[in-house]
Amino acid sequence: MKAKATLKQIAKELGVSVSTVSKALNDSPEISEPTKIRIQEYAKLKNYKPNSIGLTLKTRRTKTIGVIIPNILNSFFAKVFSGIEKEAEEQGYKVITCISNESLEREKGALEMLSNGTADGFIVSIAEESQMQQEFAHFKSILADDIPIVLFDRITDDIRCDKVIVDDFNASVEATQYLLKTQCKKIALLSTIDNLSVGKYRANGYMEAMKLEGVEVQENLILRTDSQAVFDQKITELFDNETFDGVFSLDEYASVAAHKTALKKGLRIPEDISIIGFADGVWSRRLTPSLSTVSQHGPEIGQEAVRLLIQKIEHPSEEPSYKTSVIKTELRKRDSIRKI
Repeated sequence: MKAKATLKQIAKELGVSVSTVSKALNDSPEISEPTKIRIQEYAKLKNYKPNSIGLTLKTRRTKTIGVIIPNILNSFFAKVFSGIEKEAEEQGYKVITCISNESLEREKGALEMLSNGTADGFIVSIAEESQMQQEFAHFKSILADDIPIVLFDRITDDIRCDKVIVDDFNASVEATQYLLKTQCKKIALLSTIDNLSVGKYRANGYMEAMKLEGVEVQENLILRTDSQAVFDQKITELFDNETFDGVFSLDEYASVAAHKTALKKGLRIPEDISIIGFADGVWSRRLTPSLSTVSQHGPEIGQEAVRLLIQKIEHPSEEPSYKTSVIKTELRKRDSIRKI
C-alpha cells in the first residue's frame, strides 16, 4: 500500500510552509492560483488524505449527518433517505446511516457511537420500542451536549427539537371523506401500527371524518393492532364475518393485505369494495387494480429535515427555537376506488 504523505512532508519537498500547504488544500483565496494548483497536484500524487480527526478538533465539525431509521425495507423510509442524501450532498455533507430495526437498544447504541465526534447532528425516526416504552432519555442526553436532532414522521412532544411531519390527521380525514363521497356506506379501518404515534393520528382522522359526515362508527369494522401476525389472522375473520364496501388502511402492510384478501374472497375492486391506503410504495402501483394511496412525499421530508439540521449545526443559538415543518400529503386516486 502506498504510504500517505503528511502536510509537513509536502511542505518540505515543495519548499513552502505547512500553513501554505494547508491553505492551498483548503482552496484558500490567500494562496495564488499557480501555487495552489502545484500543491494540490503534488498532494494528489503523494496520496495525501486530510486528517478528519484533526479537522474535527479545529472546526468542531465533521460535515457529517447521522441518520437513524427504523426499517430500511419500508419504502417510505427509503424515499425519505433518498431525499436526505440528495440534500446533504448538495450542501456538502456526508451521511452515515444506522438501522434501529425498531429496537430501543440499537437506537441508543447508534446515537452513542455517532455522537462521539463522528456526526454533527442527527436525523431520526423513533424506533417502535422507544415509542411503546416512552423512553426518550437517550435523545435528551444528546441534545444536552448541544448536538442537534431533527425528528421525522415518528415524533414525540417529550423531545424539544425540530421536527418534520405530514399532517396524518387531516390526510386521514380527507381520505375517509373521499370514500364516503363515492357512496361507501360502511368503511372498515385497518392498521398494523396502532402502537405508533402516526397510527393514532390517522385513526383519529378516520373517526373525525365519520363524525363530520354524520356516519356512525361501527366498532366491528375496526381492526387495529401492532402485530402483523395477529392482523393476518383477524383480517380473514373480518372479511368472513362482516359486510362493508370501503376500506381505509393506515399503513402499507394493511393496505396490501386488504387488497389481496378482497380479491381472494371474490370481491371486485372497486365495484364491490373501494380501498385507500397510507404510504405510496412500489406495491401500490403494481397491484391490480392499482391501489389508491395517501402519498407522504418522502423525499421532500428528507430534504426538509436536512435543511433544518444544517441550520442548527451552522447557526447555533444560545436560546434555540424549534420548528415543526408540515409536508403536505396527496391523495393519489388510482383504480381501487370508484369515481365521484
